[in-house]
Amino acid sequence: ANRLLEGWCCSAGKLPTRDEELFQMQIRDKAFFHDSSVIPDGAEISSYLFRDTPKRYFFVVEEDNTPLSVTVTPCDAPLEWRLGLQELPEDSSGDSSGDPEPLEQQRQQMTHEEGTELFSYKGNAVESFASSSSPAGLYQLELLSTEKDTHFKVYATTTPESDQPYPELPYDPRVDVTSLGRTTVTLAWKPSPTASLLNQPIQYCVVINKEHNFKSLCAAEAKLGADDAFMMVPKPGLDFSPFDFAHFGFPPDHLGKERSFLAKASPKLGRPVHPRPKADIQKVCIGSKNIFTVSDLKPDTQHYFDVFVVNTNTNMSTAYVGTFARTKGEAKQKTLELKDGKVTDVFVKRKGAKFLRFAPVSSHQKVTFFIHSCLDAVQVQVRRDGKLLLSQNVEGIRQFQLRGKPKAKYLVRLKGNKKGASVLKILATTRPGKQSFPSLPEDTRIKAFDRLRTCSSATVAWLGTQERNKFCIYRKEVDDNYSEDQKKREQNQCLGPDTRPKSEKVLCKHFHSQNLQKAVTTETVGGLQPGKSYLLDVYVIGHGGHSVKYQSKVVKTRKLC
Repeated sequence: ANRLLEGWCCSAGKLPTRDEELFQMQIRDKAFFHDSSVIPDGAEISSYLFRDTPKRYFFVVEEDNTPLSVTVTPCDAPLEWRLGLQELPEDSSGDSSGDPEPLEQQRQQMTHEEGTELFSYKGNAVESFASSSSPAGLYQLELLSTEKDTHFKVYATTTPESDQPYPELPYDPRVDVTSLGRTTVTLAWKPSPTASLLNQPIQYCVVINKEHNFKSLCAAEAKLGADDAFMMVPKPGLDFSPFDFAHFGFPPDHLGKERSFLAKASPKLGRPVHPRPKADIQKVCIGSKNIFTVSDLKPDTQHYFDVFVVNTNTNMSTAYVGTFARTKGEAKQKTLELKDGKVTDVFVKRKGAKFLRFAPVSSHQKVTFFIHSCLDAVQVQVRRDGKLLLSQNVEGIRQFQLRGKPKAKYLVRLKGNKKGASVLKILATTRPGKQSFPSLPEDTRIKAFDRLRTCSSATVAWLGTQERNKFCIYRKEVDDNYSEDQKKREQNQCLGPDTRPKSEKVLCKHFHSQNLQKAVTTETVGGLQPGKSYLLDVYVIGHGGHSVKYQSKVVKTRKLC
């Protein structure tokens, strides 16, 4: 059988696989994996990183053409991680009763030789390396946190097809707000196929906070703190069970500098641990129900809601696409005041309506409204002193410029559609040159040049404006049948480039032109695979940091060149 084996810290004898009782005992004894270089096959491990102190894991793939999948989940802080491959030393297996000297030589050889880098990533997203046919050899996973001490999780397997440890998401993975009150919000989502089709036991956990959405349950639990069953840094002698390390090739003199230091020193003498204030965040696990009402919320306050489906057999989880909503204010506050030049988040329930009022304090010639519909289309009406000036459906980002009048007051009516709730960002200003949203051309499409397609690149162009802005372009490989409808289901359109993996970034550039006919830029996206489809996104970032995404474009490279 193909196996992921222990690293250099372990004996050179026969090592346990997932099929052996001893290995099962190790899996149950989670503390063994918290502070060792062991990556077991087919089980998720949790561990920790001190800031600027790298951590390495090793495992052996014994046979060529072995499927391999490695998933790293950062908790609480971005990680840098790399997966490398070294040739397997000839004496990596043998009789465990032999002289331990060759093991020390192997350890030095493994840690000093540079291997072939297979994959690297930097960021806070859940990221995976997957290969359907990996060579035999010694694999090294190195992780580093440069921001702060943090936790992380690692899952590796040589049977990814049959394992399926992470629960699947439904066709539409969005969380919907179905009801909104002053102190309550009702959420609903489509059930995971893992329960209905695979008959595996699952439960849903809902996380509520006032700051942002989370990419993983691990990150939410890190925010919750240690009192919510989240792993603390292991303290030798306390968290470790009476496990005989020497039995697995841990000579007392070779436990590693980190472990031997901790074993000799009192925890009080180590890195100081400062108690964190209790985070304003809740986690509620509700079983298999796919509808939940959150109560005791603060009125007139923005809240962020995330749903995670957890496989209760493996305790591994997958995140739905989270949402946010603002609870209702007092009954008298039926009309929301817009402040000049300030972006306001607005939630409109299905078939509902929301009114916003804009009263500029100074005389003005023009008023500019920026409306960014994050999910589905919304109907927008604008009246000036009772007179209807504008009535349109808005999908994506739109900018409207209206003629002003002295002391005029504007009433904006937002009407939700029949499909579902709407989330918007809206900005009104009398000084369009100083507002937070970037200026946009009338046409926010990305144009692809079919004749300039090659097997490894695609050339695209998009329009700019007279204002100098920063543009960032991102790429993502997708299936050939990928559609814009699919894109809408999968992603809140208001999410900025900071939510994208660094590996998808192509480049960022500044450009503008005083001549609008020349305010166009082209870019060749290289490093693509032949005959593959890619989703290209361009973000324009304003001076205030707010970003707007152009309409996504799917391009396909040529198969033959």
